[in-house]
Parts: sequence; C-alpha cells; structure tokens
Amino acid sequence: MTCRLNVFLICLIAGVLGCTGMGPVYERPDLGLTVPAFWNQGVAKSRGPVADDRWWEAFGNSDLDQLVQDVLARNLDIREAAERVLEVRARLTSSRADRFPKIGLEAGARRQRQTVTTSVPTLAGVVQRQERVTMDSHNLSLPASFELDLWGRLARAEEAAREDLLQAEENRLTVAQGVVAEAVGLFLEMEALERRLHITRQRIANYRSSLALVERRYEHGLTSILDVRQARRALASAQASLPPLRQTLGERQHDLAVLAGRYPKVLEPQDLSEGHASLPGPVPSGIPSDILLRRPDIRAAEAALRALNARVGEAMANRFPRISLTGSFGYSSETLDLLLKPESELWNIALGITTPVFEAGRLRAAQRAAEARYRQGVVSYARTVLEAFSEVESALLARREQLERRDRVLAFLEEARATQEVAEARYNRGLVDYLNVLEAVQTRYQAEEDVVLVNLSLLTNRVALHRALGGGWASPPDASTRIGKSR
Repeated sequence: MTCRLNVFLICLIAGVLGCTGMGPVYERPDLGLTVPAFWNQGVAKSRGPVADDRWWEAFGNSDLDQLVQDVLARNLDIREAAERVLEVRARLTSSRADRFPKIGLEAGARRQRQTVTTSVPTLAGVVQRQERVTMDSHNLSLPASFELDLWGRLARAEEAAREDLLQAEENRLTVAQGVVAEAVGLFLEMEALERRLHITRQRIANYRSSLALVERRYEHGLTSILDVRQARRALASAQASLPPLRQTLGERQHDLAVLAGRYPKVLEPQDLSEGHASLPGPVPSGIPSDILLRRPDIRAAEAALRALNARVGEAMANRFPRISLTGSFGYSSETLDLLLKPESELWNIALGITTPVFEAGRLRAAQRAAEARYRQGVVSYARTVLEAFSEVESALLARREQLERRDRVLAFLEEARATQEVAEARYNRGLVDYLNVLEAVQTRYQAEEDVVLVNLSLLTNRVALHRALGGGWASPPDASTRIGKSR
C-alpha cells in the first residue's frame, strides 16, 4: 500500500509540474515601433479597410471569379503546402505520444535440446549420468514504461510542436494568398494586353486608311513621294508591334494555366475595346495594428516565436534528472497448456532516475543556443511586422500617385484626339505636311495605351493592397485534400 501511495504521489506531482513546464512564459515582444493611429498615406480617416474573403469580386468579372476558384482547387503550391501541414500534424501526434505510457506485447516460444547431468545414488556410491533432454518454454508479457515529466520537458516539446503546426497552417494561408494575388494580377495583365492589341489593330487600320489617302493625293500630284514613304513606314511599324504583344499574352496565359494546374496553351485573345477598365471603389485608411491579426505571415512568425520560446524551456528541463517507471506483467511456462494459469503469472515494476553528472557544458550550451534562437526569432518577427507596414504604406502611396497620373493621362488623351482631328483636317486642305499628321496619330494611340497601362497599375495596386493588409483571401482546400483528387 505504501509503495502504491508513493507511486501515486509521484504521478500527481509529475502531472502538475509537467503541465506547468520550465522556461519563460511567452509574451508578445515589444518591437520598439511607434505605430500611428492611421496610415500615413491614407485618404480617409475612418476605420478599415475591412476586406471580405472574396475580395476579387470587387473587380466585377465573373470569369475572374471562376478562375480564382479553379486556382484554389487545383494549384500545386497550395496542395504542397497542405501536405506540409499534414506532415507537421503527424509530428505533433508523435510528440504528444511521448507524454503517455508506452505498452508493448511480447510473446515467444522456445524449444531446446541439451545435455543434462544428474547424480544417481547407487550401492557403489553416487554415479553421474548424462542424458539428452528436450525443454520447452512459453512466455507472454506486457512490458510498459512511462517517463514522469517532472520538469515539463515533454510538455514543452508538445507545445513547440503545436506551434509548429499553427505556423504550417498560416504558411499554407500565406501560399494561398500569394497564389490568388498572382492569378488575379495575371488575369488583369492579360486583359490589358488584349486592350492594347485592340488599340494596335485600330492604329493599323488608321494607318492603312491614311496610306490610301496619301497614295491618292500623290497620284493627283497633291503630295510628294516622301509622304507616301512616311505613311508606309508608320504602317509597317504598327504591324511590327503586334507579334510582341501576342507573344507576351501567350506567355501570361501559360503562367496562368500553370497556376491553375493545367497544361499551358495559347488561347485566342478576346476582342476588348480600348474603353477604360472599371476600378474598384475607394480604399479607406485603417488602424495599422489590425494587420497583425489578419496577415498569415505575421501570425506564422509569431507562432514560430512561441515555438522557440517553448524550446528554451525544453532545453532547460533537459538539464534536470529524468524519472521513469518501467514494469511488465505476463506469464511464463514450460508447457503451453499451463501458460495462462495463475501459477505461471509473473510481474515486475521499477523506478529509475537518470541525471546528467558531467556533460562538459553541453546541456548549458544547448540552452544558450535555444535562447539565442529565440532572440533571432524576435528579430525576424519584428522585421516581418515592419515590412508589412511598409508594404501597406507603399501600396497606398502608389495608389494616390497613380490616381493623379491617371487624371493627367486622361486629359492628355483628350487633347491628343483633338490634335489628331485638327492635323488631319489641315492636311486634307494642304495646310500642313503629312509628318504633322503622323506625329498626331502616334501621340494619340500612345496616349490610348498609356490609359490602359495606368488602369492596369491601379488594378494591380489594389491586388497588392489586399495582399499587404492580409485580409480578403479565400481559404484554400483543407489540408486533407490529396494531390490525386480533382474538383
């Protein structure tokens, strides 16, 4: 009874101390950053921006919505990240198992033949006789062992593994966020290329019409051969700009197909007009600290920091004695019929203590290394947070400047169109030479392309802003999704 009571008390102490664990209690580190109440580059002093999980729907394009769903379901990077989550989850299960008793099953049967010497008393004295005998033995037992986690070493190891799993989950979300942003950016770039192709075709048509007009005027002696050559040169230059645009569009289609887990192929471009792309609504400023709760890379960095903190406690506990209980219960008999009889029963129990005596500073050095890794994690966490603030501020700054540039480009386009009309009218009346017309036409169509490019900059800036804020990305497929499954 006394022995059982002692064992119970030891287990109770182990449970209490094991749940507490050694080492520092984690607290979010002070990064020494002065965070403003609102974004420096914000335009509206209101709380936000609050992005939903389907932020790409703000672009109002059903094809884009379907594309994102396909990418989330089929992208190989997301699936690879999901498999990494499963791997880390298995390591957590393995680490948690170390805190439970280990019970095995041993069974065996043996037959051996040996020579046995016996002493037989006779009238002449004791006679030694040898004979060959066959002996059987059977055993069945349940060996068990259990480490009493007095110092919380195993508890700290499980805590670190749990934070590793959380980090893997957040990394999976980070991958999904990046893949979705890349897919949306490629889609928007492809639309811009299709608009530029439409503008180029319009330019070619304009140059063909102008060339026909110049040739008629030349035939009637109203202009020189120089105007004809200039018109042909402009047409050839415009035609030469088509292949690079088609090539770039095909390459972006290949990139998007890979993101969606499909074989890359080139599709015919849509006939999009040069009309301006619709821009999402304005973005209000927000509370910068909000992104600490939304960005998965920041949450992953903090999970890694908590894991490093737990491993400091694990390294400290490694310097203290380990107490383990071992035992076995089973049966042993020479005949199989008697194996499970009460008289064949056997058991044993033992308490063992292993403590480091001389390690030449190895365990202390391991603790110091764990502490140094934690301090490195603090620096990495601070850098991640600071870079997140910088990304949002940069995206807001770029948006403000691009909006102003767009106003200037639209005004320039209006003037370029008017200039072209005037130049063509004056040329038809013979008041200016054809070079003035060419310059006006080239300027007008370059302005058309500039409008497409500045709209693309604003659209991709919105994508970058959603990504920098950490909000508004869809959850990828669950970690249990396998590579071989398809939607």
